[in-house]
Amino acid sequence: MHFLFNKNRRFALKGSIASGLYIATSHAWSQQSWPKVKPIRIIVPFPPGNTIDILARLVQPKLSELLEQSVVIDNIGGAYGRIGMAAIARSNPDGYTIGAVQGGPMIVQPHTVKDLPYDTIKDFVPVAVSAWNYNALAGSNSAPFKTVQQMVSWAQANPGKLTVGTTGEGGFAHLWFEDFRRQANFTYTHVPYKGTSGAATDLGSGEIMASADGISGFAPFAKSGVIRLLAITNGSRVDEWPGVPTLSEVIPGFIVNGWFGFVVPAKTPMLIVNRLNEAINAAVRSPASTERLGTYGLIGVSQSPEYFDTLNKKDHARYGALVKAIGILPQ
Repeated sequence: MHFLFNKNRRFALKGSIASGLYIATSHAWSQQSWPKVKPIRIIVPFPPGNTIDILARLVQPKLSELLEQSVVIDNIGGAYGRIGMAAIARSNPDGYTIGAVQGGPMIVQPHTVKDLPYDTIKDFVPVAVSAWNYNALAGSNSAPFKTVQQMVSWAQANPGKLTVGTTGEGGFAHLWFEDFRRQANFTYTHVPYKGTSGAATDLGSGEIMASADGISGFAPFAKSGVIRLLAITNGSRVDEWPGVPTLSEVIPGFIVNGWFGFVVPAKTPMLIVNRLNEAINAAVRSPASTERLGTYGLIGVSQSPEYFDTLNKKDHARYGALVKAIGILPQ
């Protein structure tokens, strides 16, 4: 009986080895055949026209050319990106589904949304961060201040009377402005809006004194003189707004860059991840892409998957700590 047990065990062991070899061989074959089997899908978790959608469509043709495979855009909007993000996480990790993502759903919502149907650290593999944008602090022309320093001084002398609009409680702009407020030591009254245009309109009419948001939403209003740009959140001044200072000139080291990039589902083979990274970076570096990105207030980025992974985890921790410090409860 003892001999039969060992014999059966040997047969079982041989079977498991054979099964493992089959899986490994099949896995290697799938990597070698990629991306020849079928078109590649880029899931954009927002409707057409969103910044990340613009970036995905900018990368799409060059990516198709470099990989010699069709690349299609699939907009799955809803719930501030959560429906599309869940679809990316559930996709097969075979290299045929790419997610186009941005900072809000990746680094803010995990701390502000209850029962998120995915884990932005565990369920995605960062491929490439492809663009930065900087935010801006804008002021009303009728406000009792013309600079950020004057705004801070006025707010300190008039506790709670400074009215500041953002695109919503717990949103990216609200969080970074709250971070700035805490470091600069003043108080204010938050006025949430559903979008940038509403805040910019009320800023122009003097209904609110200041507003924080992405530069692209403020640009047309600032260029027409309807509102005043007080500062940008980039690490240095930019050519497009040479007279506008950075917030880091007020609070040293205070830099806020929104980022946009691409991920794949967890367990996607690193050989595929690295090849996608090379192709996406090449698409972003092309002169045509650089020029078009600039028209949307974006700065092209070309970095490794490891860089993006570190960035994602660092910002995830930063905004998690900030949400906790402010006392915002997940909704």
